[in-house]
Amino acid sequence: MGVFTFEEESHSTASPAKLYKALVTDSDTVIPKAVGAIQSVEIVEGSGGVGTIKKLTFIEDGKTGHVLHKVEAIDEVNYAYNYSLVGGDPFPESVDKISFETKLAAGPNGGSVGKITVKYHTKGDAKASDEELATGKAKGETLFKAVEAFVLANPHY
Repeated sequence: MGVFTFEEESHSTASPAKLYKALVTDSDTVIPKAVGAIQSVEIVEGSGGVGTIKKLTFIEDGKTGHVLHKVEAIDEVNYAYNYSLVGGDPFPESVDKISFETKLAAGPNGGSVGKITVKYHTKGDAKASDEELATGKAKGETLFKAVEAFVLANPHY
């Protein structure tokens, strides 16, 4: 098994508490509102805590697909949330899972800084392609910015 890691940092004018609430606590309802491609988020196993598996259904290039999202850790005090993508359609055949370690911290002027570490766990000697890594980064940034826009557009949220 190979592990390919990259780190990303995003800045927002929204507070860490509001972003965390939208990205984690209320994600099942907020994300489909904020990201047009995501049609639904539903729990398929568990009760919402660690170990829960969620199915995110989306439309991409005119086709309906889904990913399975497993909650690995929740730390509301430190605004941290870890999860893994463990399957779906489509899901790269060479990938066992993709793990995300996320943390929001206070940023300048009441805003926040989002830090994320992404680890592609590949099967056997397979390597994550540069295209897969670039696509993953772009999708993560798009999700973050869409939820940030939702929070900023709904100041009483």
